[in-house]
Amino acid sequence: MKGWKLEALIIAVGLFVGGKFIGDGIQSITDNTRTIEVRGLAEREVKADKVTWNINFSSSGNVLSPIYKEIKNNEKQIVEFLKSNGIQEKDIYINPPTVYDRQSDRYMSTEKGPRFNISQTITISTNNVDVVTATIKKQGELLENGIIIDTNPYNTSYEFTGLNDIKPSMIEEATKGAREAAEKFAKDSESDLGKIKTARQGQFSIEDRDQNTRYIKKVRVVTYVNYYLKD
Repeated sequence: MKGWKLEALIIAVGLFVGGKFIGDGIQSITDNTRTIEVRGLAEREVKADKVTWNINFSSSGNVLSPIYKEIKNNEKQIVEFLKSNGIQEKDIYINPPTVYDRQSDRYMSTEKGPRFNISQTITISTNNVDVVTATIKKQGELLENGIIIDTNPYNTSYEFTGLNDIKPSMIEEATKGAREAAEKFAKDSESDLGKIKTARQGQFSIEDRDQNTRYIKKVRVVTYVNYYLKD
């Protein structure tokens, strides 16, 4: 028990970062120096602890004033919708509207269509992931009220910011797996496992578990440990 914990500590404090993510097992054997390199994998699923949701909406027409009034009315209704679903005002950021004038665009001035388009984005950024996720599922209520918003799921991004809290235990787990692989090989080859010769830790990766549950993240790391073998 103390052996692999010490090895995890060695990897955590001093060895270079690099490597390619691959599965557990034997990496290489060097006969002339009697060493073996093994790798240990640690994977963990975690829940995102930060979410950013961008609500994009726009309006078009030939007269600027009523378009702007519609944008401001939609903005008010969207904010009320967010608050009514438990999103706090401090987490709601109202970005300034962007105005596009077709007549001022020399490439589009001769094209048919409304002269003006006003677009705006309301950004929600919070650690209250559950509330935002539940609210996103209700965004159809805005459409029912005549407010057209961009419902692209990639307007929402989820992050996991607690990596430093789980790094030590994951390194320990990966190092334990590497040692178990080395001990098995040593036993099968009728050798004894010696001290660590070298060790290195691969980079941590954080990816979405899948496209439908992007608020669940998969964290992964591989450690590579080179042991001496004794007769």
